[in-house]
Parts: sequence; structure tokens; C-alpha cells
Amino acid sequence: QVQLVESGGGLVQAGGSLTLSCIVSGSIAAINIMGWYRQAPGKQRELVALTTTGGTSRYGDSVKDRFTISTDIAKKTVSLQMSSLKPEDTAVYYCSSSIQKSSYGTYSMYWGQGTQVTVSS
Repeated sequence: QVQLVESGGGLVQAGGSLTLSCIVSGSIAAINIMGWYRQAPGKQRELVALTTTGGTSRYGDSVKDRFTISTDIAKKTVSLQMSSLKPEDTAVYYCSSSIQKSSYGTYSMYWGQGTQVTVSS
């Protein structure tokens, strides 16, 4: 089975910083996308940041210039450095990855369990 395990969530004051990490484990042939999404109560899940093996990165408009995604595909890890945090950043953050489980197979999206980030005023 494939698992994505997140760490680093918690409580931080507005203006502070926090780093989330995620590691992918299980039977995996390849990964082509790793990223982060978040969901606040009563809101749709939204993209925070993602990066691809093609070298492209994408950020949600609300986190540009404040968050930075980094990944090590060989180690199957991805991190999210968050700075200048705002109360509106409060959400459950989910690690995600597009994974090929066997050679020549299809890629499918997998999700972590989610980790709570709370930013106080």
C-alpha cells in the first residue's frame, strides 16, 4: 500500500513561520507530482503549492511570496516552508502525490491524512 505521512503542523502566532514535511512510502515505481492542498471548515479544498519532475512549480495566489515548496523525488519527500503566516492560513493541510505503482502503469493521486495548522491573531 501507499502512504503519505505528514508532520510539522501545529499552532503559531500571526507573522510566524512553520514547516510541514511529508514522506511517501510503500510500493512505488515513480512519482511525477508532489504538493500541498489545504481545506478550511466550510470551504473547498484549495491548492497551496505543487512541484513536478518537469521542473515546474505552482502556488496558490494567496500564498505566493510567503510559502516555498521543496522536494526530493529520490527520497520521496516534500516540504512546505510557511512564513508570514496569517489567521486565514488556518486549515487542514494535505500532502498529495501523483504516483505510478508499477512500471508502465497509470499515475494516480494519493493523499495524506492531513495535519492541522492554526494561526492565531
